[in-house]
Amino acid sequence: MHELALARAILETALGRADGARVTRVEVSVGALRQVVPTSLAFNFEVLARGTPCEGAVLEQLLRPATLRCMCGAEWELEELSFSCPRCGGVETEVVGGEELLIESIELEEAPCTAPR
Repeated sequence: MHELALARAILETALGRADGARVTRVEVSVGALRQVVPTSLAFNFEVLARGTPCEGAVLEQLLRPATLRCMCGAEWELEELSFSCPRCGGVETEVVGGEELLIESIELEEAPCTAPR
């Protein structure tokens, strides 16, 4: 259940960047090879955010496919558990996408202006 640890890291990062402001939305890119269960990550984030400025914030998960590249130059999305190149059949491939776990953006509630007019 690594989603709990991931949710904690996302929450701590959002709180650190928000500097006390209320967070309304956190957008995260999650690669397919991270093997994250989206509903579990969202649930853990919601539970951990209670009582913090992130309480009620939407955790938007942008799911990124696994992408491979062959030595022949072909690049494709991995749809089944086969790492051979669809163009040449080669198996000397490298992962070029799908391992990411990135916070793309953090949205904060706008504070009302309290400056004198």
